[in-house]
This record gives sequence, structure tokens and C-alpha cells, in this order.
Amino acid sequence: MLAAGEADAKQRKRKPELIPAYATSVAWGAVSGPSLGAPQAIGGYAAGCIAGARALPPEGVGYQVIRLSRQRNYGHPVLVDMLRDFGQRVALAGLGTALIGDMGQARGGPMPSGHASHQIGLDADVWLRLDLPPMGRAGRERLDEIKYVDYDRMRVTEDWTDRQARMIQIAAADVRVARIFVSPAIKLAMCQRSWTDRRFLNKLRPWHGHDGHMHIRLTCPSGSPLCEQQTAQPEGDGCDDELMSWLASASPAIERPPGYKPEPRVVRKMPAACRPVLNAAGTRMASLPASLPEPVPLPAKASR
Repeated sequence: MLAAGEADAKQRKRKPELIPAYATSVAWGAVSGPSLGAPQAIGGYAAGCIAGARALPPEGVGYQVIRLSRQRNYGHPVLVDMLRDFGQRVALAGLGTALIGDMGQARGGPMPSGHASHQIGLDADVWLRLDLPPMGRAGRERLDEIKYVDYDRMRVTEDWTDRQARMIQIAAADVRVARIFVSPAIKLAMCQRSWTDRRFLNKLRPWHGHDGHMHIRLTCPSGSPLCEQQTAQPEGDGCDDELMSWLASASPAIERPPGYKPEPRVVRKMPAACRPVLNAAGTRMASLPASLPEPVPLPAKASR
């Protein structure tokens, strides 16, 4: 058995973990356009990329994309089609105009800030507020998200209406949708409503922080053999003890101070198939920092 001093010395001599540049958010955040070729989701929702992505048009029937300057309105064509269909159904139901938030980057991969997932072109955030008319693109850059959860009572606020509930139901009823993440209190509100068909409730998964938007996630599409499907949810509507445990531990998301700059995100299990996606024809990359060689030595750090 090594003495404590010997163990410490051995630890100090250990070489830092080598992380290839294509596994860091710096590289993926510098890409400004999708790769050419057939669309393909590669890897897992929090460790992968998207080839042949498409951009969701900034405006459409029943929806408008917000914060376009973030350049996160890309996804697999199946996601783009789903959101356009969703907007039409929202408009047909007379609910208002849906606000589409972050989808993914031009080639997916880890983002410099925000989401741990949204990496393979199959995730999209949709804000729950429905009180805004169609707006110019500049006006959509700085909007405030309305929070629909009273954390003291762990119930939805008075701002919550049938329109929010109906919009979530429309999204969940789409067969392309695998699950939708919402605050536990919002899931509870949906469970307490009377629905003719409650099967869609199974897709609503309680998750902390989703108190002003829903996070839509699609199933792996055909033609994407490297896409990693998530384990199916348990049967039932999910309005059970599991939800109660989420409610007991729910708390508001931590607000980052103005000017906060996160460290580059590292994905240690980034599929090797994502390297050619990053470097494929059509790439327009900004100059990467000289301090980011390949491979990149970074300290070991637990991933989310």
C-alpha cells in the first residue's frame, strides 16, 4: 500500500486528460453553417452532433423564432417539420403565437453556454407565454421569460391558463415527440386537468428549471443509425409517486449574474463520427484560439 505522500506524488505526475478539439464547445460554437449531405443525428442527445441540419425559418404560421442572434435555430429536418406543424396547430386552435427558443447549433455539438443537451438536432425549447403578437426580429432579441411556477406553494401561478395547457398537449400529441420536459409543478397542473385522452401525459417528464418553457425532444428519426434512443418511459400517465418526489425537491433555477462567462463545455463521449461532421464541406469557421490545439489538455471534470 502506498503511503499518503507517495500517492500524492503519483497523482501529481499523472498526465492531464487529453480531450480532442472536436469534443469541446469552442469548436462547435465557431461553426456558422450546416454540413452538406443527407441529414443524420449522431450520438446521444447530450453527446453528439447533426449532419445535414436545416434552419427553422424565423417566422411561420403560428410561431416566431426568438433570439436569432444566438444562431441556435437549426435541427434535423424532422424537427423543423414538427415545429412548423406545431405552429399551424397552435394557430388553428386560436392560442396565439408560439415562441420558439433554442433548438441546436448548425452542426449540433456542445454549446458554449446553456444546454447540456440539444446536440443532435432533435431538441427544441418553446416558451409558454402566448401573449405576444408577431414581432420584428430585433424586438425578439430581448424578451423576458414568464415563470409559471410559485415555488413557495409548488403550484402554477395565476398567469397559467388553459392556453398553456392546450399548447403543451398539442406538442405532446405529435407522434414524433419522445418526451417533453416541464417543471414538476406544471406536470402536476397537467395531471389535475380533465382530459378525454390522458395518454399524452406519459410524455411529460418533470425536470427542474423548466418553469417558463417546455423542452421538446423527438425520437431518433429513420436514416440515423448512429442516433442513440433514450430508454422508454414507464407506462402510465406519470401522475404518481415519482412526480411527488420531484415536487418535494423542486427549486428555481440559479440565475447567472450579468456578464457570466462559462468555461468551455467538454463532452468526453463525443462520437468519433462527429469529427468529419465538424470538418465537412460547407464549414465556415471563425478563427479558433491558439490555445486550443488538438488534442486539448483539460483537467478531468464530471459531466452533467
